[in-house]
Amino acid sequence: MSQTFHSIPVRAAISLVALATVMAASNACAQQAGGASNSAAGPGEIVVTAQRRSESSQKVAIALTAVSGDQLQEKAVLVQRDLQNIAPGLSIVKAGLTESVNIRGIGLASGSPQVANGVASYVDGLFQPPIAQSFDLYDIQNIEVLRGPQGTLVGSNSTGGAIFINTKRPELGKLGGDMNAEYGSYNNVRLNGAINVPVSDTLALRFATNQHWRDSYYTDRGPYKNQPDSLKEHDERLSALYKSGGFSAYWKAELSQKSTGGYAYQPIAGTQFAAGREASRYTVNYDTATANFERAFTTALELKYQTPGGLVIRSLSGYQNKRIWNVYDVDATNQSVAPGPFGPQTQDQYVREREISQEVNIISPDSKAFNYILGGYYQHNKIDVLLHFNGTAPFPIVVNPMNSKTTLGFFAQANYRLSDKFEIQAGARYSHYHVDGTGAVYLGGTPPAAFLTIPQTGTEADGRMTGKLALNYKPDSNNLIYVFAARGYKPGGINPPGGLFNPETVWDFEAGWKTSFLDRHVRTQLGVFYNKYNNFQMDVISPLSGQNGVVNLANATIKGFEGQVQARLAGFGLDAGVSYVDSGLSSVSVINKWQPGAANAQLPACTTSVTSNCFAYQIISSNAGPNLLSPKWTWNAALDYTFQIGDERSVVPRISYSYTGSQWAYVTYLPQYDLIHARHLVNASITLNWGRWKAEAYATNLTKEFFVTGQSTLNEFYNAPREFGVRLGVKL
Repeated sequence: MSQTFHSIPVRAAISLVALATVMAASNACAQQAGGASNSAAGPGEIVVTAQRRSESSQKVAIALTAVSGDQLQEKAVLVQRDLQNIAPGLSIVKAGLTESVNIRGIGLASGSPQVANGVASYVDGLFQPPIAQSFDLYDIQNIEVLRGPQGTLVGSNSTGGAIFINTKRPELGKLGGDMNAEYGSYNNVRLNGAINVPVSDTLALRFATNQHWRDSYYTDRGPYKNQPDSLKEHDERLSALYKSGGFSAYWKAELSQKSTGGYAYQPIAGTQFAAGREASRYTVNYDTATANFERAFTTALELKYQTPGGLVIRSLSGYQNKRIWNVYDVDATNQSVAPGPFGPQTQDQYVREREISQEVNIISPDSKAFNYILGGYYQHNKIDVLLHFNGTAPFPIVVNPMNSKTTLGFFAQANYRLSDKFEIQAGARYSHYHVDGTGAVYLGGTPPAAFLTIPQTGTEADGRMTGKLALNYKPDSNNLIYVFAARGYKPGGINPPGGLFNPETVWDFEAGWKTSFLDRHVRTQLGVFYNKYNNFQMDVISPLSGQNGVVNLANATIKGFEGQVQARLAGFGLDAGVSYVDSGLSSVSVINKWQPGAANAQLPACTTSVTSNCFAYQIISSNAGPNLLSPKWTWNAALDYTFQIGDERSVVPRISYSYTGSQWAYVTYLPQYDLIHARHLVNASITLNWGRWKAEAYATNLTKEFFVTGQSTLNEFYNAPREFGVRLGVKL
């Protein structure tokens, strides 16, 4: 698969030369954009579509953080993981194959394909499977981070919240686009751009591309001299928009592909292979040729028809095909330094997930006192997993589960304005989920060599009614006060061999206040919440198979508050947010995954005497503790000032700071293993705006902080080092 990227420079050159040629030709008739900032204006309004209607984020009775595409670069948000630095209450930790996304401590605390992610991510309305989600963000219209269960309009697995990423769509009657180039530390090169072409009065096309290369942050002292966490990525997106009368059709196709040379991590101190840890930062010592290759293809078609009376009928169809191939050095060491029990610990992993989805909406006009949204949803996912383990036992182990999942949903939401100031909102959704599992775990190799086959078969089906009841009060055009109760649900599943786990549910009670003042130069959003969470799903080591299995561990109570402010006064710009989350899980008893050999055993538990075909696991009983991946405090602040230096010219220095409190990664609550410590991050930039041009010098992780960003089995991941760079952009 490494040959796939030999042609990336050629692809990049072709894509960007084509953009440059078309845009140069369009320069004479392009509209100017992106000039000097207007320091007299307030913070710009961001239009969101989380409730299937286009409305100001300040008018939506939901706790959310919204950021425009033009703000992403200045806020150093280049991939989805960076959103945790600007959205209070959001935590995204590295877990190898997946990234665990959690809001208020609810989301995904598992890397198992059996578990749904409780924070649902959507790109242009399509639900995203948890693999292959770390691609660059480019040509983005806006991003919306919704906190709390979204039990009506969003899918059945949104117990913690939802993230909506909306790319830019074609525009009728406009010829233009943009081009951007970046160079920075570690030979970081990023080139992207977009071109919008009006084909006719009713049809427009948009092509966007992103090309990104970067050397590894790490030095591998092992024999293979791997380049873990290096980057070779290319992304292309083609979209079309047709409008005629009340009918519109939007179509897009996107291909994203990247290689990172494998993941970079170290054994956690005190664990089985900790003797092989490297003392130097950003140094690893692998005895395996590591690899990571990801590819995603997405296509979507949205059809809308608006009747003369304003009723909208909408259809959104989607298909996605995501693949990922990894080769891991499981123990993250060179065996000559820290020998494993059976030789080198390696894993070859292939995962493919295909998804088809269909959503239909009927949306009433909102000009009258009563308005509504009706909808239906269908989603089918097919997941294939193939793992080859070597060195974890005196024989090879092959894990080959295959899942077929179907989700159905029917929902309705209605708003009724009791008066000019009071509005009541009610919504309900019924979701049904079904999963079939096939495949097996083979000890000793694939048949006929296997001496033991552990089936991964099973069937599970469940369904729940969720929804929301809210009262909104608008005393004037600058204030919104709301209270609501909402229920969220995440489906259960199979826990092979022969086991099931139940759905998660959560009740959420919230109150919030959004206000604008000082002639709308200052906006604030404040909220409090109380959640009652049942049947927390968590990966544990199954005594039946020795694999990670999913069980319902405990119940939880989660409460806290959040606040955000955006201001622009006399040239100064301020954007800040804070979140406090107080959570508690009930007591649990689990297998000790930190016991030497337990995490990699892949063997059933011994019931009598220990043999080569079983493993003697230990049980740990822990007292009540915080919910997993739930920092108590998160906050962020960014300050900038606009110096006007002439007509359409300005200089804007910015500095930002984010804090994420400590969080627990596993329910044994052992500080030496399970605690991810608090971290601080400082970024800075200075931007020169000159008409259509923009030049920026930036620094990320300015104070050279070094911290753990996540865990997987017995290993831990780290943040990027300090980086400097420059960017140049032009809009035509």
